[in-house]
Amino acid sequence: MEAVQAQVLSHYRSELVDRIRARGHVLSADGITIKLAKEFGFCYGVERAIDLAYAARKVFPDKPIYILGEIIHNPEVNDQLREMGIRFLAGKEKNADIEELKQGDVVIIPAFGAEMATMDQLKAKGCVFVDTTCGDVMSVWKRVRQYANESVTSIIHGKAWHEETKATSSRATASGKGHYLVVFTLAETDYVCNYIIKGGNKDEFLSKFKGAYSPGFDPDVHLQAIGVANQTTMLRGETEEVQRRLRKAMEIRYGTASRDNHFRFFDTICGATQDRQDALQKLLADPLDLLLVIGGYNSSNTSHLAEMGEAKLPTYFIKNAAKMVSDKQIVHYNQHLNKEVETNDWFPSGQITVGITAGASCPNNLIEDTIRRLFELRGISVQELLAT
Repeated sequence: MEAVQAQVLSHYRSELVDRIRARGHVLSADGITIKLAKEFGFCYGVERAIDLAYAARKVFPDKPIYILGEIIHNPEVNDQLREMGIRFLAGKEKNADIEELKQGDVVIIPAFGAEMATMDQLKAKGCVFVDTTCGDVMSVWKRVRQYANESVTSIIHGKAWHEETKATSSRATASGKGHYLVVFTLAETDYVCNYIIKGGNKDEFLSKFKGAYSPGFDPDVHLQAIGVANQTTMLRGETEEVQRRLRKAMEIRYGTASRDNHFRFFDTICGATQDRQDALQKLLADPLDLLLVIGGYNSSNTSHLAEMGEAKLPTYFIKNAAKMVSDKQIVHYNQHLNKEVETNDWFPSGQITVGITAGASCPNNLIEDTIRRLFELRGISVQELLAT
């Protein structure tokens, strides 16, 4: 593992970022100040997942190695795995199928985990697992299994299409008696609350949440006892509001004295996700002219950082420094349109302060590239700056 970690550091570490951290997370010169959030970039779970993937290549140098999908939601990291000869079994750049696998083939389970049906399929084939599933995700699995054993339906705050939520949902039904419903927004939560309190049109309910509930789910039956869980990378405040609204609905429907018979809740937000959200909240309290959020566009925890920024000031969600085309044009991800857009005249002239943060799946070398590019747009050499 020492050799593996040295290799990972050579790919993703940034001496520049380390030095800026040592300077109080601030770097200034000639009219531009950069402020880094106190917490950003790789978390422990991501580092562990990458270390294990690199270790697999060293332990099995001559064997084909497969991975179920993106190990984390960062394109540069996943491209690096492809360059190491690791073949992807899902995603836009899929280059192998599970049906092709043979006994003894090595399969990496991504940090998000995998659905029970997929795991069973791989076990039946006799595959060797390198399991990088994050411990925080497995804690959620423990909760939803507990709910199922108590005949409590799991209400999962998350994105029904996300790998982690799909893996969690499959644990809720693994015993054969559990059920789940995934809610993404507070508007969806309110719809569920209204149904709990007043009842409603079952067909309309099932149509509205198509693809986001367990087989055989019946809102008239399976909303009588519920337990809240969540995708670990959601906004804590929003998950707490989901929990509060559902608890209130159960109190109205069944009475406060009987609430504990009908409602459960456990805090299952990832610590690293929360640390990054808290650090950004503090950064946003400072005077800033704009915010850059760096990370993969399909990264849930990164997208929430961008949402926080957008609520306060001009915010640009970019996956790498190359998206800063010039001081006149930036290409960035618009979450409302689900696509990259171009913005002109994005980089103000004169004295400015730029905030920078990054999701838990973004390596420091990409953060360094962004910092260098910002100073470059002002004609400033970072190397000369740090030498002073």
